[in-house]
Amino acid sequence: MTATLMLELRDLGKSFELHHQHGARLNVLSGMNLRLHAGECVVLSGPSGAGKSTLLRVVYANYRPSFGAVHVRHAERWLDLAKATPHEVLDVRRRTLGYVSQFLRVIPRVPTLDIVAEPLLQMGGVSLEQARERAGNLLRRLNVPERLWHLPPGTFSGGEQQRVNIARGLIMPRPILLLDEPTASLDADNRAVVAELLSEARAAGSAVLGIFHDEDMRDRVATRLFPMQALEAA
Repeated sequence: MTATLMLELRDLGKSFELHHQHGARLNVLSGMNLRLHAGECVVLSGPSGAGKSTLLRVVYANYRPSFGAVHVRHAERWLDLAKATPHEVLDVRRRTLGYVSQFLRVIPRVPTLDIVAEPLLQMGGVSLEQARERAGNLLRRLNVPERLWHLPPGTFSGGEQQRVNIARGLIMPRPILLLDEPTASLDADNRAVVAELLSEARAAGSAVLGIFHDEDMRDRVATRLFPMQALEAA
């Protein structure tokens, strides 16, 4: 039985105009074609400057592509994020497309438990108590001490903040997960936990597209690699 196609990039390109260099254009992506199915973990590979993070930001609609299409299976229909309205993009992010970066955007004065629980509450259908219980379970698995759960994470170490970030990104089951070096600041034990969480997400049907520079982590989570090369400036 063929797995469901969740994401398809067609002839995708992205370039940036360098205004401080007399309008020179920096070509970052060109002619990218990629298909991502439910249950897969495709890891973007290639040297620094190959456009891996740019590709994730284009898929997440932080950047609009210069040309090509970003087709996402959303609410049982296909939507091209390259042409989507801001309202459609927000709905896709809320229900279909998760994103975990290297950094936690710290929210002042909000306790860690509620930061992690928030995406689940936004979806509705669960009580505050249920959302906090799920958040606590994830934080416990990621070895965030319970004494920190009711504190804002602004003063946490980099590794603790990143584990909070991962818990927030994974608390809401989403059909597609985008991961931009989520384990860069984690030790071996916590990288192993993240690998387990991603395996569970894939088993539940999530399609994962990510960047992992740590070779061991990449070997643990990738079902296949998608090689990328840097382009030359125009």
